[in-house]
Amino acid sequence: MVAGLEAVKQEKIWMNGKLIKWDDAKVHVLSHGLHYGTTVFEGIRCYDTKNGVGIFRLEEHIDRLFDSAKIYCMDDFAYSKKELIKACLDVIRENNLKGAYVRPIIYKGYGGLTVIAKESKTEVAIAAWPWGAYLGTAAQTGLSVKISSWTKIAPNTMPTMAKAGSNYMNSQLAVMEVVRDGYDEAILLDNEGFISEGSGENLFLVKDKIIYTPTISSSILNGITRKTVLQIAKNFGYEVKEEKIPREMIYIADEAFFSGTAAEISAITKVDKIKIADGKIGLVTGKIRDEFYRCIEIGEPKEWFSFI
Repeated sequence: MVAGLEAVKQEKIWMNGKLIKWDDAKVHVLSHGLHYGTTVFEGIRCYDTKNGVGIFRLEEHIDRLFDSAKIYCMDDFAYSKKELIKACLDVIRENNLKGAYVRPIIYKGYGGLTVIAKESKTEVAIAAWPWGAYLGTAAQTGLSVKISSWTKIAPNTMPTMAKAGSNYMNSQLAVMEVVRDGYDEAILLDNEGFISEGSGENLFLVKDKIIYTPTISSSILNGITRKTVLQIAKNFGYEVKEEKIPREMIYIADEAFFSGTAAEISAITKVDKIKIADGKIGLVTGKIRDEFYRCIEIGEPKEWFSFI
């Protein structure tokens, strides 16, 4: 585990409508989600900005959480989007957090162990704790990544637009494989052999000052930070192309980087031990990364933040 990424104990967790003590937030060992992966979740960053403590793009994360629950037919819970947004803010406030990671989760609880989960109640919980850099210091100097032998789950097998716990078994296999080989992170190809994404991040390439990123149809998660990068790139006047990207294109790219809530903006300087250009962080990557960090440092644009 990367240093600083442990779920550090806090005072309170929001669980099924109530703020309860951290140690009291428990589930039964026969909960459906534990046995069958019936969980959907979000990872959300909270930043201590110059405009105050604010959760980054909270409403969009909650929208996606509800979409994931709907896709997996787990939307039979009693809480509205407004209630869960308030609950996320309450968890930050009650634990006196500033910079933090927020984890809302919807899961099928105790009640039955048939595959369809019709006897199991859908439950909701939200926790938050301080979190460090997901990919460590290498994310700032340039990651060495490997294309995994594991293929990204295909659209007709599991829905990749849902942020579901079960989907991440695919990611775990990929990242465990490459870390054993000494790499920082994995890239997965889709079922057609095109580039999909990292184990928990979206991917961008830069070639001749044009920014490329895989399409939604490449079995990627429709990332919130991905949308942020697209907006920043547009503001800078860069041309962005969302299209199918062949594997070999990354080897001849001028730049490459990951985006994600946990990873933020993380430069890639080697793929399969092949240097990306001169093996240094590129100008476009640096410009987008600097603008992203400028936004979260000052807490602007304000519509991207839900302030405590």
